[in-house]
Amino acid sequence: MQYSFNTIEHKWRTIWAENKAYQVRNDFNKPKCYVLDMFPYPSGAGLHVGHPLGYIASDIYARFKRLEGYNVLHPMGFDAFGLPAEQYALQTGQHPADTTRINIERYKEQLNLIGFCYDWDREVITADPNYYRWTQWIFLQLFNSWYNPATQKAEPIEGLVAAKRETDEHFKQWESLSFDAQQALLMNYRLAYRAESYVNWCEALGTVLANDEVVNGFSERGGHPVERRLMSQWFLRITAFADRLLEGLDRVDYPLSLKDMQRNWIGRSEGAELQFALENSETNITVFTTRPDTLFGVSFLVLAPEHDAIASLITEGQQQEANNYLQYTASRSERDRLADTKQITGCFTGSYAIHPYTGERLPIWMADYVLAGYGTGAIMAVPAGDDRDYAFAQHFNLPIPAIFDGVDLSEKACTDKQANLTQSDFLNGLTAQEAIKEMLNNIEAKGLGKRKVNFKMRDAGFSRQRYWGEPFPIAYTEQGTAVALPDNDLPLVLPHLPSYQQGRGGKGPLSNATEWVSLQGSPQQAPNGTPLTERETDTMPGFAGSSWYYLRYMDPHNTTEFCNRQLSDYWQQVDVYMGGAEHAVGHLLYSRMWCKALYDLGHIGFDEPYKKLINQGMIQGSSRFVYRIQKTNQFVSANIKTQYATDEIHVDVSLVDGLVLNIDAFKASRPEYANATFILENEQYLCGEAVEKMSKSKFNVVNPDDIVAQYGADTFRMYEMFLGPIDISKPWDTKGIEGVHRFLRKFWRLFADDEKGLHVNNEAPTPAELKTLHKHIKKIKHDIEHFAFNTAVSQFMIITNELAQGQCHKREILEPLLITLTPFAPHMAEELWAQLGHTNSILDARFPACNESYLVENTFTYPVAIQGKTRTELEFALDLSADAIQEAVLTNELVKKWMEDKPLKKFIFVKGKMINVVV
Repeated sequence: MQYSFNTIEHKWRTIWAENKAYQVRNDFNKPKCYVLDMFPYPSGAGLHVGHPLGYIASDIYARFKRLEGYNVLHPMGFDAFGLPAEQYALQTGQHPADTTRINIERYKEQLNLIGFCYDWDREVITADPNYYRWTQWIFLQLFNSWYNPATQKAEPIEGLVAAKRETDEHFKQWESLSFDAQQALLMNYRLAYRAESYVNWCEALGTVLANDEVVNGFSERGGHPVERRLMSQWFLRITAFADRLLEGLDRVDYPLSLKDMQRNWIGRSEGAELQFALENSETNITVFTTRPDTLFGVSFLVLAPEHDAIASLITEGQQQEANNYLQYTASRSERDRLADTKQITGCFTGSYAIHPYTGERLPIWMADYVLAGYGTGAIMAVPAGDDRDYAFAQHFNLPIPAIFDGVDLSEKACTDKQANLTQSDFLNGLTAQEAIKEMLNNIEAKGLGKRKVNFKMRDAGFSRQRYWGEPFPIAYTEQGTAVALPDNDLPLVLPHLPSYQQGRGGKGPLSNATEWVSLQGSPQQAPNGTPLTERETDTMPGFAGSSWYYLRYMDPHNTTEFCNRQLSDYWQQVDVYMGGAEHAVGHLLYSRMWCKALYDLGHIGFDEPYKKLINQGMIQGSSRFVYRIQKTNQFVSANIKTQYATDEIHVDVSLVDGLVLNIDAFKASRPEYANATFILENEQYLCGEAVEKMSKSKFNVVNPDDIVAQYGADTFRMYEMFLGPIDISKPWDTKGIEGVHRFLRKFWRLFADDEKGLHVNNEAPTPAELKTLHKHIKKIKHDIEHFAFNTAVSQFMIITNELAQGQCHKREILEPLLITLTPFAPHMAEELWAQLGHTNSILDARFPACNESYLVENTFTYPVAIQGKTRTELEFALDLSADAIQEAVLTNELVKKWMEDKPLKKFIFVKGKMINVVV
């Protein structure tokens, strides 16, 4: 009976699909375990061998928990909306609905080939109207809510007026306000709101990008220039949840590095807001500072170029210089401005402020190291105590008042909070900690400012000027007031457009669908009876659908609610969430905010979506290079290339065996190589190599379909786990997979002979065999629970070798062993289980328990020394008497040889440690 993996795997994939072996039922009598992968965006390229790494790990864990008796929810779906799908469709001249459907079919085919235990009956696709109906509904929950600082939770917007009526002047006259004025006032509090703000505008992509989608001033996708532009956009008021997002990190099991990323992104800081009066004006500039103790060291103010007051502060003589500077800063992303600490730029506005304590004139500058969205967009510059202010002051020859006693400021600022203050009036002699408290009390007493907590995190931009996304369930009155569509109008279906080029004036492609946009003459009205005239033409960003998909998996076919409360109360949080660290400050923050809002509003019973998060590493490609002599069509082998001036060119790894290039295949691969000539070494052309990100552009992509066809899905699964710890990156090496494949064949032969067939017997196992088995069970259970899959695969190799050497083919050993293999190699396990005579599926077996009694050591292997030098080792029972051990040692032939017939002088025996024979 041979291990015909292709036949076996196709057989069991078919049977599992027909029997719905992975269908999940809402069995409230069983303990639950929810295992989730970050669902993929289905690109046209399909999967390469790096993509399934996390999926295999989570699949092993999900199968293991099922074997332990848990009701396991392990679903899969597709993040189908968003810019990547639209760009791919534009490039290929197709409609994104068509390309997305085709790509999803391809992904499912590949995923099924690898043998994942997904319940496809629960599949969600974010671009399906049946799904995004509820994305739109959740958006309206946010639109119709506000964050009550008194209760620290999201509440229905209806309660805002009552809460504010007695304390806020704007709400005292509520009934006298027009409908539009009321809605404009509420927009300042809604969790989903529309406002004008500077955004990252990418002209080439025709859309606004989130901060985490911009890298070094260019779009993460496509590498197009990004500029700052003032636009009216939808936002999510994630800043209202900032403290809770920080607190929640203490209650979840995330990698520490990811927690730090989120904490730094949120950037909580305590300080003060201070008022600086403008010279010859009754208006003030409000600044935020975390160091009010350094107020007497202020020598100038710096405003963000986007600050609302900039236009009024620029004097006539500074106008041209200021315009040039504003044009320059518009081309730089916020991330670039924060990261660039070497280049110092700025522009004097020509205006001055007055120091609130000393009355000194303080020049007002604008500089790109100050951001409009952080604090007030204005800072008091204290060059003596801040590195950036110090560098700025030195660059522009501005004063650096010395406010720290005995500190040399000739080369750098003083950031030591233990330094005593000087030249600081009533703060003289105090340290920072002492002076901050004193100054805060003083400025509040004098009415110059107030205590303030600020966050570096900004409200999340939620508008995209693209076609392929969820339409906003929002319409507008003729006056431009935003009105929510009623729930029974959902889903607001994305219209099918034959062309989805940009609209005019920065508007998205939906603005071209004039019949869909216009509501002129329709019966739809605002709550006060005002007619609605047009729909919103922006669409939601990619993270909209992914912010809540874990909830829809619990109840994917519900047509009356987004998720039944009884089901969400049963499945609760995701127990294990597997995905990439690149989503740390995007998807993971937004989904946490949505979860908290839904919890506050009573729709779910938990406020953190994921209990445990694991970031899988990357499987990198092993690239190959050929070296073309410049200005020729001649290629020189890698080790002798230094003798020539060459260009390094990526070559398809499929044309290379190890490092040896298949010259004929290379010449046939592209027309320009057909007549190429080669300078060889040892009659071979050797390529260069490097470990890089696996991508089509580097020609180092390995298709998992090819690996499965050659070695089988079970080998592929175990090899990916064998490569190394799940959370680190490692290079792919196709040659290395052969060792894992040989191991599986050896494992198979424990059960069956290639010619004689099944040879499992019913003989009773020995204590040594039972010890080997239960030691293995304990190790595999531990490794799966700790996601140490590489060491688990090693353990399978160890026990297979041990049992093979002992020619153990005993059912009582092999059946439990086979169950432990099931999460890793389910196809082989199911086939052997059936061959053993079982009529039920091994998927429904129980993971064997470790019997610790078999692991108790009742023997010890003693090192035996003659004349102090170890000559052999002998094993004895721990309860054997010293006299019996001495007799056995002295009659041992090897011991007798080294004693050389000399009489025994002394026999030294230390129980459980050593034996020494002295002659």
